[in-house]
Amino acid sequence: MSNQLLAGKRGIIFGALDEQSIAWHVAEKCVEQGARITLTNAPVAMRFGKIFELGTRLNAPVIPADATLVEDLDNLLQKSMEELGGKIDFMLHSIGMSLNVRKGKSYTDLNYEFMQKTFDISAISFHKLMQSAYKLDAIQDGGSILALTYIAAQRIFPDYSEMAESKALLESFARSFGYHYGISKKVRVNTISQSPTWTTAGSGVKGFKEFFDYADKMSPLGNASADSCADYCVVMFSDLTRMVTMQNLYHDGGFSSMGMSPALLNL
Repeated sequence: MSNQLLAGKRGIIFGALDEQSIAWHVAEKCVEQGARITLTNAPVAMRFGKIFELGTRLNAPVIPADATLVEDLDNLLQKSMEELGGKIDFMLHSIGMSLNVRKGKSYTDLNYEFMQKTFDISAISFHKLMQSAYKLDAIQDGGSILALTYIAAQRIFPDYSEMAESKALLESFARSFGYHYGISKKVRVNTISQSPTWTTAGSGVKGFKEFFDYADKMSPLGNASADSCADYCVVMFSDLTRMVTMQNLYHDGGFSSMGMSPALLNL
C-alpha cells in the first residue's frame, strides 16, 4: 500500500543486481511511494544482473558507475540531477564485496591486496560518494543518505572475514560525515544493520544457510526480510525521520538485543 511518503523526492539507488538484492526491493518501494530514482551499479555487475529490466519497469534511468572511482561518482550525481530535474533527496549505498571471502581465504591467511580492494569497494566508496555529493552540492537540504551494514561490525562472525572491518569502517564514515553534512545542510546519514538476508552476495558466505537459520531462531521476530528492510529505508528517506542522523539502526527482528534463545536449546 502506498502512502506517498516520498512524493516529489528524487533518489539514487546503488546495488540493485537482481530480485534477491535488498536494493532492488528498495527501488521498487521508493517508486511505489512516489519518488523518482536513478539506478546504478558497477559496469561489470550490470553484465550479469537485471538492472536494466528493473529500470525499464520503474522508468528509472540506469547510470553505470564504479563506486571506487570519484570521476564515475561525479558523473553519476551530475547525470542523476539532470535526469531527475534537481538535487537529490536520498541515496542508498548497498555495496559490498570481498575477494578473500569469494576465494575461501582464511582470516589468518588473507591476501592484503584483496583486503584493500574489499575496503575500497565496501566502505571507502561510501566516503567517496558523500564527498563527491558534498563538493557538487548535489543533496537537497534535509536529505537522507543510508548505507546497509551488518552486526559483524560489532561482533565476531568468523566466516565473514575482513568484511567485518569493512562494515565497522562504513559505520564510522556515516557518523563522521553525518556530523559535517548535518552542520552544513541538515542532511542525515545513517546505517541500517540488517538481518542475514538471502541475497546473491550474502548467500556466498560459507555456512550461510546454517547461520541464517540460527539468526532466525535467535530473533524474537525472526529474520527481517529484504522487503521489510525496503520499508524501513523508505521511512528513513521520508520527512518523518528528519531528526535521525549518525545512527546505526538495527533492523534484525531483535537479534542484536538477544543473549540466548531457548529455541536454540530445543527447550
